[in-house]
Amino acid sequence: MLTRRRLAALTALAPLLAIPARAGEIVPFEAEAFAAAQQAGAPILVAVAAPWCPICKVQKPILAKLATEPRFRALRVFTIDFDTQKDLLRRFDARMQSTLIAFKGTNEAGRSVGETQAEWIEGLLEKTL
Repeated sequence: MLTRRRLAALTALAPLLAIPARAGEIVPFEAEAFAAAQQAGAPILVAVAAPWCPICKVQKPILAKLATEPRFRALRVFTIDFDTQKDLLRRFDARMQSTLIAFKGTNEAGRSVGETQAEWIEGLLEKTL
């Protein structure tokens, strides 16, 4: 029963401990912040990227620009490093860098791999609203 109590306490404190991503800001994935955003029903984008990936370099400014638009002001963008965070790749079933995974609260709303067209990325983000 102690485990349930700890879990309940951590769940209650998660929103207070987590520092949410701000609009236009792409932050490293943190499980507590991700869980808090999901529980709040926030629109979320998980971007799997690698520093050497040319597609990821094209996606990053597109995502940053779209996240500053008023309709995406609540969007939380988390990034996962393709080279070092293999456990998260398995968790999200991401097999390639440049993978974008959209969530509407706790539900996956869409996924894209290798997309660099701003209109298509914007369409993916709209699924989170």
